[in-house]
Amino acid sequence: MGDFFQLLSDPHGGIFLRQALVVALAASVAFGIMGTYVVAKRISSLAGAIAHSALGGIGAAHYVQERMSITWIEPLHGALIAALFSAFLIGFVTLYAREREDTIISAIWVTGMSMGLILLKLSGAKSVDMMSYILGDILLVSPSDLWLLLALDAVVVALALIFYSKFVAICFDQEFAELRGVRVRVYYFLMLALVAISIILLMNLVGIVLVIALLVLPAAFAARFANRLHTMMTLSILACMAFVTVGMGVSVPYDIPAGACIAAVAAAAYFIVLVGHSLKRRISRPHVSPKL
Repeated sequence: MGDFFQLLSDPHGGIFLRQALVVALAASVAFGIMGTYVVAKRISSLAGAIAHSALGGIGAAHYVQERMSITWIEPLHGALIAALFSAFLIGFVTLYAREREDTIISAIWVTGMSMGLILLKLSGAKSVDMMSYILGDILLVSPSDLWLLLALDAVVVALALIFYSKFVAICFDQEFAELRGVRVRVYYFLMLALVAISIILLMNLVGIVLVIALLVLPAAFAARFANRLHTMMTLSILACMAFVTVGMGVSVPYDIPAGACIAAVAAAAYFIVLVGHSLKRRISRPHVSPKL
């Protein structure tokens, strides 16, 4: 970690690293908040499908750039459009078409990944590093991407807090909320849209494959220490910030993919807490002597 902070303080060479850390810490706020909703609502598999569908948007953006010479479209734009489209499609089919949720999730997951790989190949772009999208590379974030990511982060945080009571209602008792006059379907679609935006926020950092780990694990980690949703959100934000900082601190000096390191740190912390709580319950469980 010492080498990481030394590189970070370098006035010239550390500019990209500082930019990457700002993105990671800012996005951790959105991830902590929306991850709490995802864990409470138990829609982590749905979030995984949205994350993997983003590759289809990235492939389409590269195809448009190379084949149609529309250079202003960036991969991040394509990923955001694909993620939002997938979120609304899953929500619409689940609510209105009465299709099994696991079926549409699997279909979106496979379609997004396959179309992304096909379009990336057909685009003919020689400079595209496919693994950077799959595993992530935070140093690829450009200054324009930085401002877009910060704007998206602000939107997610503002809406998630403004509609806090509505989201809590549909997470824990959707039928009761509907009886009380809450427009459950509208807020469900809004929640899915915010989850999609949150996924795009850290896709460059941990990649498409591992982004779901950073959305779910900090919130699951925080749930072990909190009995109120707002407390869980606060702890999830702090945990996410800690995971990305430690993960980057390990990855940069040793030239290891940052996404893999961050996901490994988050997973290790979660499993340590999970095992610790299991042992604590066993120790604190009262001993009952067997009857003779």
